[in-house]
Amino acid sequence: MFFKLKSFLENIDYHRDQFLFPFIKKYWPRWILPNHLTVLRIVLAVFLIILFALGYKNQAFLICVFVFASLLDLFDGSVARGLNEVTVLGAYMDGIADKILILPIVIFILYESYFWLLLLLFIAEGLAALGYLYHRTKDKLVKANIFGKTKMVLECVGLGYIILFNFPGTPSKLPIIILSIAAAFAFMSAVYNFVFSPVSIKRHA
Repeated sequence: MFFKLKSFLENIDYHRDQFLFPFIKKYWPRWILPNHLTVLRIVLAVFLIILFALGYKNQAFLICVFVFASLLDLFDGSVARGLNEVTVLGAYMDGIADKILILPIVIFILYESYFWLLLLLFIAEGLAALGYLYHRTKDKLVKANIFGKTKMVLECVGLGYIILFNFPGTPSKLPIIILSIAAAFAFMSAVYNFVFSPVSIKRHA
């Protein structure tokens, strides 16, 4: 079941790339590198954190910024693969950008009403970080796996729903279910990195 799910999700991810590659290879400006998109995502994530910390409550503006930052996550990997610009630095920055975009917003939204879910997400991310550090001690880096990618998509959908329909009130059940499924995928991603994932990118690559 585990590997059937992995194969199914990887097939979806593959067709996403195949859909985007013709546009990327023909029209994408070569001066806009994948890492530029990742840096912009980090900037937008920090901007969102500041807005949440200041108690900003304009839902339309918040969701626009969040959706744009989330779409950058969809594109930067495909652009890197489409232009053959996959690098160790890009893989590292992409993981950092994901965490900066998601985790602080999760804290602001879930801390009071769904602390148990917040705790689950952080435990899963902690396990994933341990897996990353373990492989780094072997002078290697692991590619993002399909469970981690799926987790990120579900987190973006769940948090986007809350920002659009529930914020600043208590989240409704539907996005909490989505985020709970995201937490399950986060644990699968961590386990896969520890047990199954082949080390694929060396430090000097």
